Amino acid sequence: MGVRTSRRTGAIAAPWALWTVVLVVAFGTNVPTPLLLVYRDTLGLAPTTLTAAFGVYAAGLIPALLLSGPASDRLGRRPIVVPFVVLAGLVSVLFLAAGSSVLVLFLGRFLQGAVSGVVFSVGTAWLGELIGEAGRSARLTTIALAMGWATGPLVAGLMGQWVVLPTVLPYLVHVALMVGAIALLPGIPETLGPERRRAGGPVVNLGVPAGARRAFVRVVVPIAIGVFAFPSTAATVLPLLLTPQMPGIAVAVAGIVAGVTLSTGALVPPLARRLGAPRAGPAGLALGAAGLGLALLALATGAWPALLPAALLLGAGYGLCLASGLTIVAGLALPSERGALTGTFYACAYLGFGVPFLLSALAGDGDLTGPLAGLAIASAVVAAVLALPAARRLVTP
Repeated sequence: MGVRTSRRTGAIAAPWALWTVVLVVAFGTNVPTPLLLVYRDTLGLAPTTLTAAFGVYAAGLIPALLLSGPASDRLGRRPIVVPFVVLAGLVSVLFLAAGSSVLVLFLGRFLQGAVSGVVFSVGTAWLGELIGEAGRSARLTTIALAMGWATGPLVAGLMGQWVVLPTVLPYLVHVALMVGAIALLPGIPETLGPERRRAGGPVVNLGVPAGARRAFVRVVVPIAIGVFAFPSTAATVLPLLLTPQMPGIAVAVAGIVAGVTLSTGALVPPLARRLGAPRAGPAGLALGAAGLGLALLALATGAWPALLPAALLLGAGYGLCLASGLTIVAGLALPSERGALTGTFYACAYLGFGVPFLLSALAGDGDLTGPLAGLAIASAVVAAVLALPAARRLVTP
């Protein structure tokens, strides 16, 4: 499927085609999230194994992020993104067998991370070059990712609770969407011509300019970790802890909580623009801390409906962190290293996927209240530090 011959129409169609592709790939990454409660029962998974199955996604994703960004800076965006979009659909086919095999479940999550890491990092750089304005690109990318990440678990949670073949049909929905996304790829032009590509260089290149290392380490990295620490906790730990209070609806509630958390992230880019990137990041961490505090109250009282307002706060926190981080990174990156630095940002962000496993490991056989409270306090403290004028000056152009 190609774009229309009009140059003006093509300029409009190509970014939206790539935006749709990124959204559909993001949809698939969270289809397994609410289904983990189904896998827990069908495969007999312990809580630590369950959170490990969720977190192994990051184990595949982080190396892909670090390798694919520099590769796209040398080879171009299309040669890297296109084959991995196709693979994203094939990974969902692999998940059709996960309902009867722990090995396939872990393998599928690992491969899902590797594939999506390539599409998200290089696709973000590609979309930014198609749009040509860093702030707008960051906001549109945030919306695409948030909408995809939100609708995937929402659809999967509702289907997993009330339709037959709960570990099969949600993935078939994603495969059908991927067919449409793949059809859009031929109409998206390459944006990094040979004259602008990086010649040689290391296989792994973090892309952090020498003059921006202090800003990246002190400001961008904490904001990045907040991106997924909040939604991953909301989507896995909280529904798991309150499952006894939700008989017959736990899978659906898990999908709704994940959907609310992640869809809220799609609504906050205008707020991020109003605040400005240096202020949006600390605000996101503060909202995440408030959401964790409300979640602790829900756990203490057993009032599972309180998960929904907690999800709103956690989602707003994640969305502000993502929009802020992408905008700051676009401003820090050199054109020839934009793919590498974007990949590095996402790699730091996906460290947050390990938070549920870390919380579970710290709790052991005990109560998760202490680790959750520690995460809330740490988020609030970091938010306060990054809100100081000295920290904001590091990333203010």
